[in-house]
Amino acid sequence: MFEILSPSRIKKQAVKNKRLENGIDFNNSMLEINNLSKVYPTPKGDYVVLENLNLKIESEEFISIIGHSGCGKTTLLSMIAGLNPISGGQIVLNGSPITGPGPDRGVIFQSPSLLPWMTALDNVLLGVKQVFPHATKKQKTDICKYYLAKVGLEGSFYKKARDLSQGMKQRVGIARAFALKPKMLLLDEPFGMLDSLTRGELQDVLLEVWNKEKITAIMITHDVDESIFLADRVIMMTSGPKAQVGDILNINFERPRNRKDILEHTDFYKYREYLINFLEH
Repeated sequence: MFEILSPSRIKKQAVKNKRLENGIDFNNSMLEINNLSKVYPTPKGDYVVLENLNLKIESEEFISIIGHSGCGKTTLLSMIAGLNPISGGQIVLNGSPITGPGPDRGVIFQSPSLLPWMTALDNVLLGVKQVFPHATKKQKTDICKYYLAKVGLEGSFYKKARDLSQGMKQRVGIARAFALKPKMLLLDEPFGMLDSLTRGELQDVLLEVWNKEKITAIMITHDVDESIFLADRVIMMTSGPKAQVGDILNINFERPRNRKDILEHTDFYKYREYLINFLEH
């Protein structure tokens, strides 16, 4: 296990009384993936996407998952979301096995899939009405406006989704996920369709809201720099078929994070080199 520790980090870890293993406090585990497998039947026989995959994630942790295309990253995320049935093993969230989708898991996709004829506010309100059926109309609206404002759309509540830029649509998608007050946030390459400038802006927006909400987050990404900047740990998947967790990299930058400080930190390039070496071998 590769790990870079600053002197201050070493001191902090030395005074901790709780047992740590691979960066995880097992007494605080929120999600446990045990011997997970995913098999798709084909005319030529079963295709094993994932096999005996094991992972533990603690509460309020931000995880990035990287790996080559086809290694099963999105398949894994969809199984955690309850959108894809499990072939073998188990996924346990807060002590209960996942058997299907639920409001305790908010999902942000690469494309936010907004209803184009509805306003930004109404798109967020759709989910809020389902999750908070007993709240008053004002309470529901206030929740939506709060999170839309948090992602920088305070002046765009009543703009139709079809009139928003791709970056603004993704901001609505982020607001929609947080507004549902999920226990876990699942992000499937949410910035993959954006230009580099907008991508950086929305990374900052996501971190700003996440720093306040502290929702456990799992993010799929192909961007090594993005994975380092956002995550507490980067999970590296082996190439498929029969993909597993190949390695785990602890990212020991303090939070809240500043992009300029991170990019100027010598450890950033050590992390980057380690991840790229894994992907190239």
